[in-house]
Amino acid sequence: MGLLRKIRTTGRVAEPAPPRPEGQVQPSARQLGGSVQVRCVDAGSCNGCEIEIAAAFNPVYDAERYGARQVASPRHADVALVTGPVTRNMAAPLRRTVAAMGEPRLVVAVGDCAINCGEFAGGYGVEGAVADVVPVDLAVPGCPPEPEAIVAALRRVTGR
Repeated sequence: MGLLRKIRTTGRVAEPAPPRPEGQVQPSARQLGGSVQVRCVDAGSCNGCEIEIAAAFNPVYDAERYGARQVASPRHADVALVTGPVTRNMAAPLRRTVAAMGEPRLVVAVGDCAINCGEFAGGYGVEGAVADVVPVDLAVPGCPPEPEAIVAALRRVTGR
């Protein structure tokens, strides 16, 4: 009984949420209603960004509390988180994935490689940056970007 009493008297222990991103909210946040379904697409990365995206959705950073939820199908997604430089073999699948998403849709380029090809620039198998293949609405810089930056970008999308 001592443990239950301690849990009851201590209550919830968590850090307060950072302030809301008032001036930086994406224009389509109102259309999305404060909640988005996220589809992650690896267009040819080294998997560093995918590890950080997984960390952003784990219980420590908990992107779901700000209205972002991962889904498996692009048909259910509102936002595409695209990582890595787009390889020649992934250019057409990336276009099809974004085309399968409903309107309004947003594309977020995650990491330096997705923004400007990073270390892979000039590679024989690289088609280009994500913006060269599909229109990009938001970019998250870093190699790899920290989970806090990914959560901040998702908060800009949801407006929460």
